[in-house]
Amino acid sequence: MKIESSKDPIRGKMVCYSPNMISSNGLWQNENPFEYSLPLFILQLILIVGTTRILVVLLKPLRQPKIVSEILGGVILGPSVLGRSRKFAISIFPMRSILIIETMANVGLLFFLFLVGVEMDLSVVRKTGHKAAVIAIAGMILPFLIGSSTTFLYRSETSYLSFMVFMGVVLSVTAFPVLARILAELKLLNTELGKIAMSAAMINDICAWILLAVGITLAESNSSSTLTSFYVVLASSGFMLVLIFVVRPVIVWMIKRTPKGESFSDYHICLILTGVMVCGFITDAIGTHSILGAFAFGLIIPNGPLAATLMEKLEDFVTALLLPLYFTISGIRTDIASVSGKSDYWFFIFIIILACVGKVAGTLLIALFYKMPFRESFALALFMNTKGLIEMVILNVGRDQKKSKQVLDEQSFSTMVVGAVLVTSMITPGVVAIYKPARRFITYKRRTIQKSKPDSDLRVLTCIHNPRNVPTITNLIEISNPTRKSHIFVYALHLVELTGRASAMLIVHNTYKAGKPATNRTQVQSEHIIKAFENMQQQLPSVSVHPLTAISPYSTMHEDICNLAEDKHVTFIILPFHKQQAVDGGMEATNPVLRNLNQNVLANAPCSVGILVDRGVGGSRVAASHIYHHIAVLFFGGPDDREALSYAWRMAGHPCINLTVFRFLPWEDAIESTRNYNNFTGGGSNLRIVTETETQNQLDDNYITNFRLQNVSDETIVYTEKFVNNAEETVAVVRSMDNIHDFYIVGRGQAMISPLTAGLSDWSECPELGAIGDLLASSDSSATVSVLVVQQYAGGSLGDGLGTPDGQLTDSYDNLLSDIRNHNSGSGDSSQPFPLGGTANSNDRT
Repeated sequence: MKIESSKDPIRGKMVCYSPNMISSNGLWQNENPFEYSLPLFILQLILIVGTTRILVVLLKPLRQPKIVSEILGGVILGPSVLGRSRKFAISIFPMRSILIIETMANVGLLFFLFLVGVEMDLSVVRKTGHKAAVIAIAGMILPFLIGSSTTFLYRSETSYLSFMVFMGVVLSVTAFPVLARILAELKLLNTELGKIAMSAAMINDICAWILLAVGITLAESNSSSTLTSFYVVLASSGFMLVLIFVVRPVIVWMIKRTPKGESFSDYHICLILTGVMVCGFITDAIGTHSILGAFAFGLIIPNGPLAATLMEKLEDFVTALLLPLYFTISGIRTDIASVSGKSDYWFFIFIIILACVGKVAGTLLIALFYKMPFRESFALALFMNTKGLIEMVILNVGRDQKKSKQVLDEQSFSTMVVGAVLVTSMITPGVVAIYKPARRFITYKRRTIQKSKPDSDLRVLTCIHNPRNVPTITNLIEISNPTRKSHIFVYALHLVELTGRASAMLIVHNTYKAGKPATNRTQVQSEHIIKAFENMQQQLPSVSVHPLTAISPYSTMHEDICNLAEDKHVTFIILPFHKQQAVDGGMEATNPVLRNLNQNVLANAPCSVGILVDRGVGGSRVAASHIYHHIAVLFFGGPDDREALSYAWRMAGHPCINLTVFRFLPWEDAIESTRNYNNFTGGGSNLRIVTETETQNQLDDNYITNFRLQNVSDETIVYTEKFVNNAEETVAVVRSMDNIHDFYIVGRGQAMISPLTAGLSDWSECPELGAIGDLLASSDSSATVSVLVVQQYAGGSLGDGLGTPDGQLTDSYDNLLSDIRNHNSGSGDSSQPFPLGGTANSNDRT
């Protein structure tokens, strides 16, 4: 067997290995998979990903950034914890395998920095305000000077100049991606504080990359030869000129050759990815680091469809698997035991604390100079101490230099990694403890459509997950009868999940502007959404559209929606249903998480809410085509049904709308059975139920009477009463309705008890739609039209919206249902249509 030797990059020892031992023949051949490189690497990858995922879940309640979990995972697997066991270290992380892991981690870093360059918009730096630029520079100067001063206090085997630059950059840098996620999770991303922090962090990041290039050049060059450094700088400049004036025009030519709307060929994508590695090789050969070549290559990629395609193909794999591997390797390299009890350990800890204090002081003074409140200024200063990607890159680059030029030894590297983790982990809890923006309670009366005046403006918040939600929502706004006297203000909120990836972060700065190409999939979707609403606004002068974007985890996204609704005095929130119509006409779930989002909004909304089951509304623009729509309201009673009728009443003013109101009423037998059941059970609880039911019935009668009186001369509005005995007959009547109706509006029916729907909730697939809404939205429903399920704002907390105490009332009527069925021997359906524009039918019953 051929044996070769290699020097271990961490411990500096000679390791023997066989180049033929890649994959084993299996346990049945009496071979140990741990002795072969491929199965061992797969096991290591499983352990790394599994450990970091577990830590992410455990540290999530503490609001710790993902990078903290990834580095801690490496520390646990490394020589500091599990690696202290000699058996574990030799079996799972032997010296011969470290080189493979580090190579894969650096490949991931190479492509990640290429993606960072692709997404980075240098125009943002030019447009950044003077305040953010001054804050960024002031926050860097003092910690850089403190870090640089360690050159004269700490003995280093490398040149003083390179060590000074590395230490200054490490202690003064701010991690832009990590800061963006922290701000988003704290709901500060779109505040004035968040915008200043993000702008300052971006400028800080760019300065850090420039200083890193200088530090690498100084470390790679011989300190006694100025000519070597000159050659490195000259070659790097020539490389950048070739990228700008040769490579970029070729890429632009390639983009122009691709027809608009068509995808780029795999051949072109392969050329781009090969170019990443070529640029990394060139810069590494020049004397700088390979990551700078990949980053520069990403910068020259034009914004537009090519950039979006590259992000879509690479982002998930690189950011979810390869990049965490790099951070974990930083933790594995960290040996806390090597610095424990040594004076240099306390020296570096003291320097880190002093630099953090300097960064806080510099940022705080400038922020106060610009007359920012003290709490906001102090929170901003803490945010600027966030550490992350670039600091880990700098530390690893300094650690990876040749022994004669090594900037950081094992002891200083481990100390700086521990310091970075501690500082970053304290940012979020520190800001939460210090900066608590007082949210004033906003009072406004028009939280429901029913309580709004007929000619008043209507403020609607439409939530959009993807462009597919747009056509039905825009058509719904159009048929909501916007007029000169009654404007509709639409806040089109594009909901973007916060995943920690760069594309979700940079959208905060790369806001869409007409004619500006999108750089990623999220921006492409935002562009389509905004254009659709702008076209609607141009055709309907009485509609004002305000496009917005919310970037947040799905678990807390409802807070953004509810806070925005309260800030904008919104009357009605429109949520897309979590299911969409499939090709065969059935309903399929697009993302189950969206269902929890809708439930949370229903439970916490400060106004009325509607869930839109999208099956299309007419399929074309009402204003342009003048297509008549037949809208049906199924009215069973209660506040939600009255709110649904109020919205439909507003829509009925549109010249292309025909409205039919179906009011479901119990037969006398059903009413008598209900009374007998209440007399039999008795008790205070039932008395309260009966009293509340009678109150709601009286309110329903008054509202229906008012509705009929005010529309008595309107021939486009028809009122019909449906008499049924129980839920079975209700289902039969609903399913037998004419197919003339192309849009249904129903109430959710929360806290309402009716023998006409009792028991239906037991069979509901989606209780958030209510019994009737779930019936109309089910895949086996004969009505394949859109449905709007309305919940009226009830004031105060609505509980969780699904497990409310009215579930107890439903249980009472579930038992009542069986009594009604046993009591009634006959069944029937009676319908009395009342065209309000003509003479009432002679069979009219009131």
